[in-house]
Amino acid sequence: MKVSAGLLMSGIRWAVKTGLWQPSREEWLLAARCVQQEEKDRINKFVFAKDAKYAMAGRFLIRKAVSDQLGLPWKDIQLGRTEKGKPYLTNTVGADHALFSFNVSHSGDYAVLAAEQEHTVGVDVMKIDYPNRGDVPEFFRTMRRQFTDHEWTTIKTPSSEWEQLKLFYRHWCLKESYVKALGVGIGFELQRIDFHLQTVAAVSEPPPFQVLNFAELTGAAQPLLPEDVSYWESFRNKKERPQLAKR
Repeated sequence: MKVSAGLLMSGIRWAVKTGLWQPSREEWLLAARCVQQEEKDRINKFVFAKDAKYAMAGRFLIRKAVSDQLGLPWKDIQLGRTEKGKPYLTNTVGADHALFSFNVSHSGDYAVLAAEQEHTVGVDVMKIDYPNRGDVPEFFRTMRRQFTDHEWTTIKTPSSEWEQLKLFYRHWCLKESYVKALGVGIGFELQRIDFHLQTVAAVSEPPPFQVLNFAELTGAAQPLLPEDVSYWESFRNKKERPQLAKR
C-alpha cells in the first residue's frame, strides 16, 4: 500500500481499514443516522458494499476531523461538494473554518484522510498490485503519457517489475494528491507536474497514518436522522465487490 499526503508534512493523517470492516446491523444503522441526508442517499446508491463502506468511512473521517480540530458540534457540521466533486466545509464563520483543508481517498483495504489547519492538502492511496492481466510492460505503455521523462526514468530504474510498480504508484499518488489539493478534477494534464523524489535522509519524515477502528471513528458522532431499517436491508443485499475475471 502506498500512501501519499502531498504538499504537507504535519496535521492529521488517519486511515480506516474498511476491508476488515464488516458492519453489524446496529453499526450500519447508526452510521446512516450520523451523516447528512444527501450523504446517506449517495452512499446507498453504490452497487457494491466495499464502495459504500469506503464512502461512509470517508464521511466519518471528515466529520471527526472537523469536530476534533475546529470544536464544531457534529450536528452543526455542514458539508458540500464543489463542481468538481471535492468535499468542503460550508460553515464559513471564523478564520479557523475558512483555513481548514481536508481530503480523502480510498483503495484496497483503506480509506484515508489528510487534514491541515492553514495549508491546502490533497491525499491519495493506491494498493500496489499487478495489473489485472499481469502484463506490466503493456500497463506501463498505456500510462506512459501521464509522466514526464524524468519521472519515467525514475520508475524504470529498478530491474524488477515489482519495484518498478512501487515507484509507479508512488508517483501516481503524488500526482493525484496534488491535483486533488487543487480541486481541478480529472481534466488536469498530469505531465504538467514533475516530481523529483528525495531520500528519507534528505527530507523530514511525514507523520504516519493513525489507523482508527469503528469505535474511535464514531466516538463523537451524533445522530442527525431517524433510524431507517430499510437502509440495512439495502446494504446487506449488496455484493462485497465485483468478481474479477480469472487470469
